[in-house]
Amino acid sequence: MTARLVLNRAVDRRDAYPEALRTILCLARGAEARRAIAAWPGYAPTTLHDLGWLARELGLAAVAYKDEGTRFGLGSFKALGGAYAVARLVAANGGRPLTVCCATDGNHGRSVAWGAQRAGCRCVIYVHAKVSRGRIDAIARYGAEVRIVRGTYDDSVRQAAADAAREGWTVVSDTSWDGYTEIPRDVMQGYSVMVAEAMEQAGTTPTHAFVQGGVGGVAAAVVAHLWEALGPARPRIVVVEPDKADCLTRSAEAGRITFAEGDLDTVMAGLSCAEPSPLAWTILSPGADAFMTIADESIAPAMRALADHGIVGGESGVAGLAALRIAACDAAMRAALALDASSRVLLFGTEGATDPALYAKLVGRPPGSSRSG
Repeated sequence: MTARLVLNRAVDRRDAYPEALRTILCLARGAEARRAIAAWPGYAPTTLHDLGWLARELGLAAVAYKDEGTRFGLGSFKALGGAYAVARLVAANGGRPLTVCCATDGNHGRSVAWGAQRAGCRCVIYVHAKVSRGRIDAIARYGAEVRIVRGTYDDSVRQAAADAAREGWTVVSDTSWDGYTEIPRDVMQGYSVMVAEAMEQAGTTPTHAFVQGGVGGVAAAVVAHLWEALGPARPRIVVVEPDKADCLTRSAEAGRITFAEGDLDTVMAGLSCAEPSPLAWTILSPGADAFMTIADESIAPAMRALADHGIVGGESGVAGLAALRIAACDAAMRAALALDASSRVLLFGTEGATDPALYAKLVGRPPGSSRSG
């Protein structure tokens, strides 16, 4: 399937960030999250790489890549979300015993498990059958019990919620549903730390930002932060998904929350989601400028291109870069997104080699190795 681009006709770029959306995500609570996370041992802003070579290749003014592969040693931006939500739960619980659980494609579960280990909590993580052994083992190393669920990511979400309700556990999810919104707010607010760092590091305001989709949590964090901080001067924001798991793009086309269809089997495992988070969609539907789907075949070349310049990007983490390469080289997409020689593009490299064996298979060499091996 070829890439497709859907412009969001509901966006009015003259609008300020609506007051109603501040109850979901806002700069004030983002600053609170950053203060808390910056106090954790091992905190440091992740690198913003200048991809001048890519800008020249694509005829753009600049491309910057926010590299989350080193975040707290967990390998992805998810370290900012699940662990932050767990810390807030533990503080609110006054030190009483707590069991947390969640469903994951890999990275969110690793963050929740790490946060639970730091806080001394019991942790149960649910994965679907297509989550790789490398990602399962990485979660288990933080002391979590890992349970494998038949079906898709969304099936594992439902199983985690059902077991939590029966056992009295607390679900720490990055997706929301009816009656469950407070914890996903905290998770998404933690993600905004990445955006705040990137804007400080960039120096100049980007004209465009490409960000991964999934259930929409990280994309909503990017949209909310940039919209509130910059208003009409914010970048055009493009949300990127696999063509096999395109729930956000389908929702944009329909003008309402719509599910993806099929088996969701994509190399972009962290984006293999059929159902948007309603909370995230509340921000994306009026705030994201465009939605774009890409095929799995575009991922390995993007990973290799980064590796050739000493940067390790994981399968889901390079989706925005892969989409930019496609859009900038397609005349119609380039025009629709107003990409030109003056464009300054911000990319969020949301994961590193979270499954080193799969990374080596796709790139042709282990993470961190030279081109010659």
